[in-house]
Amino acid sequence: MYKTVIIGTGPGGLTAAIYLARAGLAPLVIEGSEPGGQLTTTTEVENFPGFPDGILGPELMENMRKQGERFGAIFKNGWVNFVDFSERPFRLNVEGTGDILAESVIVSTGASAKYLGIPGEKENVGRGVSTCATCDGFFFRNKKIIVIGGGDSAMEEANYLTRFASEVVLVNRRTELRGSKIMQERTRVNGKIRWMLNRTPLEVIAGENGVTGLKLRNNDSAAEEIIDADGVFIAIGHTPNTKFLGGQLTTDDHGYLLVKPGTTQTNIPGVFACGDVQDSRYRQAISAAGTGCMAALDCEKYLELVETEIAV
Repeated sequence: MYKTVIIGTGPGGLTAAIYLARAGLAPLVIEGSEPGGQLTTTTEVENFPGFPDGILGPELMENMRKQGERFGAIFKNGWVNFVDFSERPFRLNVEGTGDILAESVIVSTGASAKYLGIPGEKENVGRGVSTCATCDGFFFRNKKIIVIGGGDSAMEEANYLTRFASEVVLVNRRTELRGSKIMQERTRVNGKIRWMLNRTPLEVIAGENGVTGLKLRNNDSAAEEIIDADGVFIAIGHTPNTKFLGGQLTTDDHGYLLVKPGTTQTNIPGVFACGDVQDSRYRQAISAAGTGCMAALDCEKYLELVETEIAV
């Protein structure tokens, strides 16, 4: 039995662990297959406050983990197969461990960026391949960038990247875009953006120093070509990691957990959510850390109320 269990790490889960550990609650943090979350796949992080010279993503996450351990957070590596929130204490089934009981739970499992599944893509993440324009755009000042996608997120990223890049090429495998009309119009009038529609990405091309281009197939002629570029941004969406919850928590149409406005409380009292798993808009390390702090404080308050009720 644990006072609280945090499912997932990343900036949100680790911040919650630090706060709860300092409160003397010795939270159990269950790390999944990628401890530290998406930041462990990045190189330099320059926009996290407190690091004027930047810091490596894996180093930042390791420092946060050590900080939690220092105050008494307990870390266990494993995969949560399923949860049962139907009665208290809550039950979590963890691969290799079995059932764990908890008086409260914080879900911080994040959202995974969707990839194309083409050669040279994942192995070059951090070497020119990115899924976050606001995170990595600064590194491509005066360089040529390719953005892949046809929705609003792709066009938002393409427009944002023109602040830094000398040219942005928007690649979409269809002849039509899925994005809203206003976003399409905003993108079309941007002189730095060039369109390449009806093209299927085949391979990310890279050399010793990172990405050098993208191989495409023209869907009309079947001809293949390589477009030179210094960076390739994949903007085809994210998938929140909520499948293991079995539909017990309320989500929006895209699967992101819904919380009560101004809090991290889900539809089940005693279950909280923080980080990207409940944030489809910002998806930044600092905003995830902020909600991690909120979740810890909400959780601590909930446990105090429960103990008061039991005492009465």
